[in-house]
Amino acid sequence: MDKIAKNQTGEVTLTVNGRRYEGQAQPRTLLVDFLRHQLKLYGTHVGCEHGICGACTILLNGQAVRSCTLYAVQVDGEEIETIEGLSDGEMLSVLQKSFQKHHGLQCGFCTPGILMSSEHFLKETPSPSEEEVRDMLSGHICRCTGYEGIVRSILDAAAILRGDQP
Repeated sequence: MDKIAKNQTGEVTLTVNGRRYEGQAQPRTLLVDFLRHQLKLYGTHVGCEHGICGACTILLNGQAVRSCTLYAVQVDGEEIETIEGLSDGEMLSVLQKSFQKHHGLQCGFCTPGILMSSEHFLKETPSPSEEEVRDMLSGHICRCTGYEGIVRSILDAAAILRGDQP
């Protein structure tokens, strides 16, 4: 992207959930705001806007990142996956089904970020211990649960993905 002045906008092109998008962003436009306001992908939530709560977590080139700590212009040309891309149409992913089965969500505000972090985590750690799951979750704030259902959901999804359970 060419250098743009502080209050001007520039074009940002991204591949999000396998689809190419183009939009306009000021240099100070946060990626989370670009996803929500320019691309109308409202599943990524805005929480603390400081990278602490994890509600805005997405996958950037396969890595879990906080979209509230990145500018849209920084990720021009990159590949992003949001919560909208986790399911296949109406068919929930293994992880989403497991969250449903084990009541791994309550109000749902933090859930998209937790699901995206968990998606990355399970690719990196296919046989996690409960301690490893809890450590990964330490980067997320959920005010509704005691994390028990979330931990069970992630461990169950890991077992299913490994083929240990039907």
